[in-house]
Amino acid sequence: MAAPRGLPMQPTVVVLREGTDTSQGTPQLLSNIAACLAISETLATTLGPRGMDKLIVNDRGEASITNDGATILKLLDIVHPAAKTLVDIARAQDAEVGDGTTSVVLLAGAMLKEVRGFIEEGVAPGIIAKGVRKAADLALKRIKAVQVVIDKSDTEKFRSLLIKCAATSMSSKLIHSHKPFFSEMVVSAVLSLDPATSYDTSLIGVKKVPGGGMEDSLLVKGVAFKKTFTYAGAEQQPKSFKNPKILCLNIELELKAEKDNAEVRIEEVGEYQAVVDAEWEIIYRKLDAIEKTGAQVVLSKLPIGDLATQWFADRNIFCAGRVPQGDLRRVVEAVGGSVQSTTSDILPQHLGTCDSFEERQIGNERFNFFEGCSKAKTCTLILRGGAEQFIEEVERSLNDAIQVVRRAVKSGEVVAGGGAMEMDLSAYIRKEALKVAGKQQLILTAVARALEIIPRQIASNAGLDATDVLNKLRQRHAMGELWVGVDVDSEDGVRDNMEAFVWEPSLVKTNVVGGAAEACCLILSVDETIRNPQSEQPNPGPRAPPGAAQRALRGRGRGMPRR
Repeated sequence: MAAPRGLPMQPTVVVLREGTDTSQGTPQLLSNIAACLAISETLATTLGPRGMDKLIVNDRGEASITNDGATILKLLDIVHPAAKTLVDIARAQDAEVGDGTTSVVLLAGAMLKEVRGFIEEGVAPGIIAKGVRKAADLALKRIKAVQVVIDKSDTEKFRSLLIKCAATSMSSKLIHSHKPFFSEMVVSAVLSLDPATSYDTSLIGVKKVPGGGMEDSLLVKGVAFKKTFTYAGAEQQPKSFKNPKILCLNIELELKAEKDNAEVRIEEVGEYQAVVDAEWEIIYRKLDAIEKTGAQVVLSKLPIGDLATQWFADRNIFCAGRVPQGDLRRVVEAVGGSVQSTTSDILPQHLGTCDSFEERQIGNERFNFFEGCSKAKTCTLILRGGAEQFIEEVERSLNDAIQVVRRAVKSGEVVAGGGAMEMDLSAYIRKEALKVAGKQQLILTAVARALEIIPRQIASNAGLDATDVLNKLRQRHAMGELWVGVDVDSEDGVRDNMEAFVWEPSLVKTNVVGGAAEACCLILSVDETIRNPQSEQPNPGPRAPPGAAQRALRGRGRGMPRR
């Protein structure tokens, strides 16, 4: 078509690289919401005590069985840019609280589903986001107002509360049939930590030993780690001590070839012997210094060679090299002392001690146990079970329970689980919405409906009539019964979950509501996606400058050139 008379032809301005995909406007927003709903529908069946597990096989053929929301999203390898937001909030929930990862994704998905109609009708996303934030603020104030603060002064009562919180966290996991056993174990593990370090859960070691039953799992009040690689002389070393002195090192105790490609020029054979003797002299000097400290157990992060192993065996000293960093750190936390990076000037205060050290067989593995530690602010869980995937899921379940108990110990504020809190928030926001004029009222009501997804999905996964259960819950909450939630074990389907001891730290709920509202507002604020085609390809990294390879190889393994 010819250009209108008097107007010059407008040249096409190319701003983006050819092939760049740009999608914008309402269709893009609806597409992002659809992607997020697909993610939340994937996780929906895993929620609650009767939730199903997912079997996920990765590209290497390794299978994982889990119903932990954050783990599933991590294994799914999601590529949609907007849907990755849900992965991020699930990870944040897992890191901050440990539990509620599925709930936060489901709630974010439900909020987006409820407000999708407003987007289609042309309501500005900014107005919707403002309403969602207002609803989240109302919900957080309500949680603070109704949460129950537990009295920590009565230690027995407080311990029983923690056991109930741990049991609630485990009720939707693979280990729900062993709740009493594992709840006791988790609470003992968390209470053994130091309050001064904010109950640092990295000091709880978890070791997995295939074989045996789940009830064969045990809690070690101290440290246990798998026997490290050892040389022949290790079998002649004593395997048990009472009140031993323990020395932890970060040095190598072996004769080794020079790492630095050192070149030693010698004129006669005698000089070569002097070099060899010097190496032996250095290692013997180190070993003598260690023996003089009086240590009976020597641990090192770096290798302990066959010479040193036999030398220690001849003097009734136990040694272990290549001890993993985390295990060595926990040994120091338990027995006292400090990790030494030299054998000179080791003083008595640098050594630790414990009531007993012993090497014991568990399943097909041998473990080194340090028990009765005076400074013990650490412990070890040894998990038993059949299949490898099963034990890994037990570990994930216990991690969630440990995080929940840690939060309950730190704050001591709980609410009822099983959808009771969400139903109360829904009823409260509905009531508050009537006091607000304009479109905000509709958006608050939409968020109130979205909160019902949690009890609805718990009931649905348990095989109950979700509509019937929700009607009962709405009616009883309208009558002022604050803690009524879903009961998956009875025909009626509802009960007072505070009296039934289905308790959760209130922090789980505040994080779920806050995280879901944040993700919802973030997705609503995006109306254009610009995707470079190169971003879809695996990134090989920057190219090396020409000649770099030759320069790197030059001189490798060769001596200095003759002058």
